[in-house]
Amino acid sequence: MKYFLAVDLGTSAVKAAIFDEHGNRLALAIEEYTLLTPADDICELPAEVYWENFLVAWRKVLADSKLEAADITAVGFSSQGETFVPVGAAGKLLRNAIVWMDNRAHDEAAAIEAKFSRETVYRITGQPDVGPIWTACKILWIKNNEPEVFAATHKFLMAEDYLIYRLSGQFASEFSVYSSSLVLDINKRALWDDMLEFIGVAAGQFPELHESGTVVGRVSAEAAAATGLSTDALVVTGAYDHAAGSIGAGVTHAGVMSETTGSAMAICAPVDEVAFDPEFRVPVHCHAIGGKYFFSPWGETAGMALKWFRDALCQAEVAQAGATGGDAFEILGGLAAAIPPGSDGLVMLPFLSGTGSPEFDANARGVFFGATLKHTKGHFVRAIMEAVAYMIARNVEVMAELGVKLGEIRSLGGGAKSDLWCQIKADAMQATVAVVEESEQALKGAAILAGVGAGVFADLETASNDMVAIRKRYEPNPANAAVYAAGLAKYEQLYEKLKDVF
Repeated sequence: MKYFLAVDLGTSAVKAAIFDEHGNRLALAIEEYTLLTPADDICELPAEVYWENFLVAWRKVLADSKLEAADITAVGFSSQGETFVPVGAAGKLLRNAIVWMDNRAHDEAAAIEAKFSRETVYRITGQPDVGPIWTACKILWIKNNEPEVFAATHKFLMAEDYLIYRLSGQFASEFSVYSSSLVLDINKRALWDDMLEFIGVAAGQFPELHESGTVVGRVSAEAAAATGLSTDALVVTGAYDHAAGSIGAGVTHAGVMSETTGSAMAICAPVDEVAFDPEFRVPVHCHAIGGKYFFSPWGETAGMALKWFRDALCQAEVAQAGATGGDAFEILGGLAAAIPPGSDGLVMLPFLSGTGSPEFDANARGVFFGATLKHTKGHFVRAIMEAVAYMIARNVEVMAELGVKLGEIRSLGGGAKSDLWCQIKADAMQATVAVVEESEQALKGAAILAGVGAGVFADLETASNDMVAIRKRYEPNPANAAVYAAGLAKYEQLYEKLKDVF
């Protein structure tokens, strides 16, 4: 039996899991960290925390799995995008990692857009807006504001790259995680020379880029001493977290897409060839599947909107859950389940910190519209759930204009735990929503990538489909089609009416 160590470098935690070659998860550990936000628009983390938390998580899963460290055949990764750290020649950390949520590089984003134009950036990098979260903008900020760090930088490493380096001693990465950096030409799957020249960085200051699932080396002697892993264990390139999650959910071909309702919302819709939206509404990424791409619409606040509502306005439900050992979200879901589809006319815009695709409006804000004296807390909870479904449906509509056909959508993230939310999404899109057995899909995708790199699986698509089982399917209820079509239309009209006010 072959075993794979999967590592997920998330925004707020490192996760580790061990899977066997049949896709069974033997152990899982989650080690959270607190991001540094000393001022508006600043979000950082000492990169050493990624390594330290990985070590803790790895030791926990090793103990829980009852395996020996030498049993691990290969290590694979899933990673957040945009977050990066500059290092010196020997891999010495020069400053904190700048996390993807950091928004300080407004001036640099404006300078990049002025130099290249929004259309040029989109046609080359796949990103339809030029904002401060993208890596190129942040690197230019370092050049302009921390020249001593910029001059001392040997490599600019993404979070995934840093773990690969700590485990193997190799500076290596892959195309999917660089797709939102603005330094990658996704058409050529190569660094964009003109952008590098503009931000003042040489191509050699980035890791060597490979396809996902490529062996870059073996665990180094130094890493073996720190982890107990065998120096025979392979270190394999991973994938951008949404691509890894889609692989872990069996989303490998056109007609099936995934949506993740976590804090944010993200869609992964595989396409065989690169394509662009003439109206700049849909991001395009290199897929972890070699030569393929995926549309990646996203929204900033999805599950976060429900969490905000719980924390700000539902102290009674939180107290009830604490007293009974229950879950406040389940209690709120029960209130929402008693409300009819359409929330009796209450509609929400879930833009609590701006909106991503397809509007890309940083000024947009959350709205509840249509409230009356008859509306209860359950109505507001259901309206939030329906708002996220409308956000997804709106992006599915846009992708349909680009030729993407939806046969089935795989629901991932915390939102997939709610039967009610899954059914709302199925009804709002009038499409089948499926939930897979494995709840940690990004980790499973990372394990599959490790297995492909190790030669245990013939190819990524076969492995993904063979190792994924569907737990439940939610079929759309035709009786609810009209009410949700009306709700989606009102959702769209509200934004159009309010965007100037925003």
